[in-house]
Amino acid sequence: MSGRQKVVLVTVAALLVAFFVLAVGASGGDRGRADDPPGVVQRLGRLAGGSTSVDPATVQADCDRTGDVLSFVGGCAVRVADPGELRTLVLRSGRPFVVRAPAPRDADLTVRSEVEPDDGGEAVARIAVDSAVTVLLSCPGGVGCTVTVAAD
Repeated sequence: MSGRQKVVLVTVAALLVAFFVLAVGASGGDRGRADDPPGVVQRLGRLAGGSTSVDPATVQADCDRTGDVLSFVGGCAVRVADPGELRTLVLRSGRPFVVRAPAPRDADLTVRSEVEPDDGGEAVARIAVDSAVTVLLSCPGGVGCTVTVAAD
């Protein structure tokens, strides 16, 4: 190995270490949340493939529905038409609610999640769907619930 190659190798190694230290130092220790990616990631996703959310118009429910708002006591079965590719069903409420849905990609698994309101007072569930699917909603304590099928 020539002297010039050694200098280039050492320089590249030093740059890699510097970038790693910078990335670790700039992270602030925040691990992030998979259900709330940074705005840059969301914008890149929209640029690459348009909206990644399920169109609320393709969603049907066996409970009362006014526009995109579902109202129910006990439970509600929400049917999503086949989106043709992996999409996200976004559900929002001001109260806690429970979601049960099959995992995408032919996985033999049902996912159950208790969704709680965040600091802003909004409970948000993001459910991955890649085929026609039925998602079951319920409210803890058997009280009435309103859940909005959101576009994002």
